Amino acid sequence: MAKVNNESTVKGEKMKIKILVATHKGNPMPSDSDLYLPILVGANKNYNGEIGFELDNHGDNISDKNPNYNELTAIYWAWKNLNNVDAVGLVHYRRLFSLGFKRDLNIVLTKKQVEKLLEKAPVILPKKRNYYIETIRTHYIHSHYREPLDVLRQVLKNDYPKYLSSFDDLMNKRSAHMFNMFIMKTPYFNEYCEFVFSVLSKVEKQIDISNYSVQEARVFGYLSELLMDTWINTNQIKYVECNWVQIGKRKLFKKALVFLKRKFLSNVGEDETHF
Repeated sequence: MAKVNNESTVKGEKMKIKILVATHKGNPMPSDSDLYLPILVGANKNYNGEIGFELDNHGDNISDKNPNYNELTAIYWAWKNLNNVDAVGLVHYRRLFSLGFKRDLNIVLTKKQVEKLLEKAPVILPKKRNYYIETIRTHYIHSHYREPLDVLRQVLKNDYPKYLSSFDDLMNKRSAHMFNMFIMKTPYFNEYCEFVFSVLSKVEKQIDISNYSVQEARVFGYLSELLMDTWINTNQIKYVECNWVQIGKRKLFKKALVFLKRKFLSNVGEDETHF
């Protein structure tokens, strides 16, 4: 695991930070274009002439996998194509880091705030999501098909055994860092991507999703959320948590109904986290 000095950068120089804002359509974006980089995911199908948006289908990319990998296509693009940066982040057009609680684009993290957080730790994560009445494992199998989760565990057991204990421990917890949101110093980002995409490529080869619904076909995005804490805890990586805000209506009542249907009726659902 990379060992990185926690100083922001060489004394007297400013950090070069890019936080990707994943979206599948034109949406209002944070005003700081030096810090925030809107990126259109699944650009081969979703591009409608958005101006000022990066496209995830340029250079080395997996844009065509967006229906299955969701915002991971933006992360992959940054890993392979974003050069000369000290830190990389990923947020969503409706869910962003903020030190405040008002659901407003005007209060998202500033560059100065990001730099101060990165002085404390090389990784910034959103505050954990709590499930209260379910473990991470039971929540997943009540929301999605079980087979990919079982295959993921088997892949870790066979090919990445040092991660298995942390994964099993996570499955029994009731909270985790979710949403595939983060800001990381670049060496950590590179190692995280190496781990996540390597694991998922092995899982992808072992499951058949040809008959999955559009919702469940997003499987690799769902699985990747479980790999963040697995990676963090196994490698004992220091991190700092940051509040996040959701822009627009949260539709909590509708989400509660969807959850109950998932838990007691069948694997049906609606999720607005992924793209």
